[in-house]
Amino acid sequence: MILKTRTVTIKHLPQRIDQRAERALLLDLAVALHGERPAIVLDCTELRQLDSAAAHLLLCCLEEAMKRNGDVRLAALSAEANGMLSAWGVDRLFRTFETVEKAAESFQRRTAFMASPAGLNAAVLASEHAA
Repeated sequence: MILKTRTVTIKHLPQRIDQRAERALLLDLAVALHGERPAIVLDCTELRQLDSAAAHLLLCCLEEAMKRNGDVRLAALSAEANGMLSAWGVDRLFRTFETVEKAAESFQRRTAFMASPAGLNAAVLASEHAA
């Protein structure tokens, strides 16, 4: 199996996302989003207020990453914030993880699985799906 380490960009979201925070985050992510297959983890540990503007920002980040065959994962999302994403029907668009480390690791597992040769044996395939 070929293991290729993928660069993962981790960005910490503030307690509340206003226009200033949105611009700052998008500027910070500009470099990561212009690479091939961007892997971005948004750390939602401090995020307390998820309003429609914040949800729009998350969707914009995801859209830009997907244009380049990448993905955005959410980490440490509060139950309230997760409930708001669910209420808006966009929760299914994001993979969420309990910790930033698990979210970042998920990009590495996917890369290892996708980069493996076609003759991948059943034991390795089963262990990937169990993870």
